[in-house]
Amino acid sequence: MCSLINCPCRMSQLPLKSPLASPVSEGTNSRVESLDNLSMDSFWLEVENIKQSAEAEQEECSLGEAEAEWLQDAGLSDLLGDRASENDNIVLLSTLTKTQAAAVQRRLDTYSRSRRRKNKHPVRDVRDIFGVVSSEVCWSETQDYSCPVRNPGKEEVFNMDVAYSEQAAVLLKGSFLSESRKLKDGNALTKFKIPKGRLGVTRIGDLSAQDMKKIPTLALIELTALCDILGFELKRNKAPKLKTTEKRLFGVPLHTLLENDQKLLPNTKVPLLLQALLSCLEKRGLETEGILRVSGSQTRIKSLEQKLERDFYTGLFRWDEVHQNDVSGLLKRFIRELPAPLLTAEYLPAFAAVQSIPDLKQRLQALNLLILILPEPNRNTLKALLEFLSKVVARENNNKMNLWNVSTVMAPNLFMHKGLPNKIPEGKEKQLAEGAADVVRMMIHYQDLLWTVSSFLVAQVRKLNESNSKRYQFCDKRIKNLLRKIHADKDKVEKNQPSKIVKVHASLLLKDSLEVHLNNATRVADVLRQFQKNLCQNGWNIKCFFSESLVLTGEHCLDPDTYLLDLYHINPHAEWIIKQNPSYPRMF
Repeated sequence: MCSLINCPCRMSQLPLKSPLASPVSEGTNSRVESLDNLSMDSFWLEVENIKQSAEAEQEECSLGEAEAEWLQDAGLSDLLGDRASENDNIVLLSTLTKTQAAAVQRRLDTYSRSRRRKNKHPVRDVRDIFGVVSSEVCWSETQDYSCPVRNPGKEEVFNMDVAYSEQAAVLLKGSFLSESRKLKDGNALTKFKIPKGRLGVTRIGDLSAQDMKKIPTLALIELTALCDILGFELKRNKAPKLKTTEKRLFGVPLHTLLENDQKLLPNTKVPLLLQALLSCLEKRGLETEGILRVSGSQTRIKSLEQKLERDFYTGLFRWDEVHQNDVSGLLKRFIRELPAPLLTAEYLPAFAAVQSIPDLKQRLQALNLLILILPEPNRNTLKALLEFLSKVVARENNNKMNLWNVSTVMAPNLFMHKGLPNKIPEGKEKQLAEGAADVVRMMIHYQDLLWTVSSFLVAQVRKLNESNSKRYQFCDKRIKNLLRKIHADKDKVEKNQPSKIVKVHASLLLKDSLEVHLNNATRVADVLRQFQKNLCQNGWNIKCFFSESLVLTGEHCLDPDTYLLDLYHINPHAEWIIKQNPSYPRMF
């Protein structure tokens, strides 16, 4: 038996045992082994450079406890009671697809059995609460999901219009998951294209804060439904108890760092220290051979950490005097010493288990959902890190760091954590290490795809908003009468108009609103073009938003390729606004 303490390939803190109950498939083994037989030396060298403290013991959840936590995270905590109250839980349930509803019911069934053992009344059946799932939400099972043999050199469509679990269910039902589907893609990274529908593509950051808060719960339900269809059990760790620290930078919780940074620079989304480290490396380290792989001096790195703790916020720290390899060491140390993993303690096992899914597209679907589940500070910080790693890979000819090299170096820093348990099956160290590196490789290479909000989730958010607005609109007779008058006036105007005319407001740019005639070819870009001729000369970076005024929600930044007439049909009561993108400061 290999001792993880003495073995040169030890991974003493790597929580890479799959949280999915089923073992790694034969196809996955072949895929991992075929990763061009690429050297894992960088991975093990990085592990040896990480001197982690003793691992913590993991507490096992009692029967029903995990399901209760899942329902809490999924925004369905009221279903745990004897009767579900009339609140947002009922509205949320009404938006679910068949596979998502089935996933909820499985958790309720398990929780109900645990209650019966404790002589408590069972919880209600989901079908008693919201009935048969609406056909508007459950997409047809007759759609074509045929899967041609994957050609790594050919671009493949990545469907985001239909729930991933629904796609998997139809594929499984139609026996499309054949051996040709489970290709041993090895190092070949298939090119995926997200087809732009007439409503465009929604990226993370395009939705308002109010709407974005609804996405994680929907994504968790969908991820669970997908894992159920694929035959996996989605498990998660308990959140660690964070200890207070006197430090200000290293070993400080991510949310605390951001709170402190936002006092100095409002709207900061990525820790200022991380921004400084990445900026320094981009300026002087991208051309350095072996950057990230070649470790700096541990003595110097420790000394630099102390200087940063003392001088970073005073502006006295001299970045130009620091060696590039020491900066890369500080970067990895910062990520590694976060009290909770960047990928979160709760879902780190799920990230690690993605490599167990045989099909590449389904691995990316699971990763996409996991990223949407991440808290906003973690997601923004991870995005900044991955964007930098892409720049390192782009300079491969100079720094000799290809995608696999970068992935093997960064995987231990993202997946190893001193506060998490270690239960690695004997003889599985190499396989799990390669799987972790493969997950990092996918996150770097496919980050544009992974930071997209699927249109089926956007549709569910819109349905939630519509359902909530109906409950509030008709609680007051005056509001009801007002809305009736608005609709009557609107119908009179539309009958006298040969085409749809909407008013677009640009209060900061123009005194009067702009009347726009909509037809099947009118896009957001066409409207923006009318403003940009003069305004762009003054340095304005303009985006188009719509605010669903009668639906209680915020703004949604629109894709320039969105066809406005289609959006009008979906949400005819929206307010159309053009304003400066808050992500870009005004330049004079």
